[in-house]
Amino acid sequence: MYTSAEQIHQGKLNIKPKKGKDLRLFIDLDICNSGECKECVINCSYYYHPNNNGIISIIELVTYALVCRKCEEPHCVNACPVEAIEQQEDKLLIRHNMRCISCKSCSYACPYGTIYPENVPLLIHNCDFCFERRDQKDEILCVKSCPYGALGLKKGDIGLDENSFLVGDNIIVHSTHWNREKA
Repeated sequence: MYTSAEQIHQGKLNIKPKKGKDLRLFIDLDICNSGECKECVINCSYYYHPNNNGIISIIELVTYALVCRKCEEPHCVNACPVEAIEQQEDKLLIRHNMRCISCKSCSYACPYGTIYPENVPLLIHNCDFCFERRDQKDEILCVKSCPYGALGLKKGDIGLDENSFLVGDNIIVHSTHWNREKA
């Protein structure tokens, strides 16, 4: 049986998350993608996440869930020489990290530029969402160390504006993104 963090990263993202009073990791993708932060410089309190690849895996996941245009004929999938990226039945992309050679072909093939090359590292570490430390806000090092305010903790029952979304059961994301129905 998978834990919640493992389920998210194995392509089993809950696509109909429910609101709740629990604290969730908040990511403002508009800040992350504004060009102001050239690379992610935040720290991670989890011992096995050198260079904080844990948060990069979360940003990759929410990018696939919200920013990706979910093409009928996905060029990114077709461009991968080792079949490491896959489009599921619900059109959500997942990247099989053990197959990926970080050639970034998927990124270069995307006609909309929604797969960012810096989010396709060779070695990836899944974020554990600091499950054990959420109630101790000072212990969430990624939130504390983000110089641009792109990360935070918010209750899952907050009112969400037009550009804020629940992604899975552990993440709230703010992102101005393309929507097929509004295009």
